[in-house]
Amino acid sequence: MRIKLAYGKTGLPIELDDSLNVTIVEPSFVPALPDPEAGVREALRAPIDSPPLRDLVRPGMRVGVVFSDITRPAPNPLMLAAVLEILDAIPGVEVVLFNALGTHRPNTEAELLGMVGDDIFEHRRIVQNDTFDPATQILAGVTSKGHETWLNAELMACELKILTGFIEPHLFAGFSGGGKAIMPGMAGQRTVLGNHDAGMVGHPKATWGVTQGNPIWEEVHEVAGQAGRLFLLNVTLNRDKAVTGVFAGDLDQAHAAGCAFVKRSAMVAVPRPFDIVVTTNSGYPLDINLYQSVKGMRAADQVVRRGG
Repeated sequence: MRIKLAYGKTGLPIELDDSLNVTIVEPSFVPALPDPEAGVREALRAPIDSPPLRDLVRPGMRVGVVFSDITRPAPNPLMLAAVLEILDAIPGVEVVLFNALGTHRPNTEAELLGMVGDDIFEHRRIVQNDTFDPATQILAGVTSKGHETWLNAELMACELKILTGFIEPHLFAGFSGGGKAIMPGMAGQRTVLGNHDAGMVGHPKATWGVTQGNPIWEEVHEVAGQAGRLFLLNVTLNRDKAVTGVFAGDLDQAHAAGCAFVKRSAMVAVPRPFDIVVTTNSGYPLDINLYQSVKGMRAADQVVRRGG
């Protein structure tokens, strides 16, 4: 039996003896939207539990648009182009793009160019969050967990924050997307380390597909609520990293709808724990560095027997 695993940019073929009892565990395949550009535009015109994006912006407003870094396969050019088309049609709107690095390294100019495209890279101001520089942050509050909320000061100066990203199951935050664009994306190191400390990450509900009762997700949601006025634009992707759904509007309602969609398609029950599990980290750019590899290991750990 020959199987091709998602690995790097080209995949990793492996061959298994036909005598082995092999189970292939993979998400349900969801076909791509026939016209993703139209899907994003429609979602911005008729968002979930929110006025259209156009109606939230007034002339002269300062708007921050947050986008994912190089470690995420988010279709940034698709989402940013649709958002900027609306913002550019309103007189005097000042737009700043924010690269939500969290505690990751800054992206290179070449990476940014590849992530957002020539036109956006050349004509837009892009700020990369520096989690390690307190001088770039302001204190936005304290969470119910007792952690100080330090967020990027320039983003906080924007009257409207548009959070872009994509939704997938997450090993301890339940799901990606949503408020994670704010925390850890645009947060200071002190806030990120508080949210990611051993007690929080080790909580039994800090796991794949769980939001309610998950202290990681609940604090992310709380921090996002301290960031001011937000509008969400998240997408879902299939194994080919093509857009399968668009969820825009109210942070809570749009993200919940996207999570429900992902839970139905990307999370698969298995009949039993396995003796041996072979997995990857889902291919480029999710396996771009060693730091990210814990996600693949954690997924395998869910379905391997003790001692397997």
